[in-house]
Amino acid sequence: MSDHIEIPDGNPIIKHIYTADPTVLVHENKIYLYTGHDDPPAGVNDYVMNDWLCFSSEDLLNWKSHGALMKAVDFAWSSGDAYASKVIQKDKQFFWYAAVSHGSIAGKAIGVAVADNPLGPFVDARGTALIDHEMIPETENLKANLDPTVIIDDDGQAYIFWGSKVCYWARLKGSMVELDGPIGTIDLPQFAEGAHLHKRGARYYLSYGYGMPERVAYAVSDSNQGPWKFMGIINEVAGNCETNRPAIIHFQGNDYFFYHNGTLPGGGSHRRSVCVDRLFYENDGLIRPVQMTSGGLLQASF
Repeated sequence: MSDHIEIPDGNPIIKHIYTADPTVLVHENKIYLYTGHDDPPAGVNDYVMNDWLCFSSEDLLNWKSHGALMKAVDFAWSSGDAYASKVIQKDKQFFWYAAVSHGSIAGKAIGVAVADNPLGPFVDARGTALIDHEMIPETENLKANLDPTVIIDDDGQAYIFWGSKVCYWARLKGSMVELDGPIGTIDLPQFAEGAHLHKRGARYYLSYGYGMPERVAYAVSDSNQGPWKFMGIINEVAGNCETNRPAIIHFQGNDYFFYHNGTLPGGGSHRRSVCVDRLFYENDGLIRPVQMTSGGLLQASF
């Protein structure tokens, strides 16, 4: 476990290593930031992602590295590839949903690991994939099962959303490690990947990577089962990077938008870097377009 401490000097917030696909957990007044880890060898311009990293902060400015908490091959049925993920707490357990390559079924799949502590150790909760390519509605897209996000509604019912090119969703059983019913789809304009779902008041917000290169768009609904109303773009193309992956949280009275770009030295679409900026809502509850900054929260007005 690393004791590396990031010195606060703006975006990207993690500068000693390439990070991507942020997912953020708020637990006991502390932020836990889980990221993908871009690690292609010199001269390789493709995704090479073998593990997921974790960082924690009490103020969103000073970040402590906890190193790699999980590898793609910790799912024994996986052949590798640590794609985007989501960590969420239910009761006293922490569930980590992650997209990987399946070892025996063509295409990507989603696994779920569980721990009693946000820093792990995380272990495969099923021994098999939660979602594999044979379970989804017929598609030739072998990358369909990417980028899971999970929400637990006020009544305790959990839902999982995911997908590439098509946004899928399903209920989860109370155990959090089994689907509860059929898989549905959501029709969203230019949906690419990177779904993120959050709730504010009685309204649900579904944000996602829009088009290619990806901007971030969002839709709203009075139910997490829709219908969804498209509301437009809230984040433009991030610097030097063709993808984006939103994560939106509320922490200590403010709202924050996590994303990634490619602005570290040597960075780009396959060597990305996680950033964070403030997020604001209009009086009617709609999201104001996010201003991406190099100063990050150091220059933000709290």
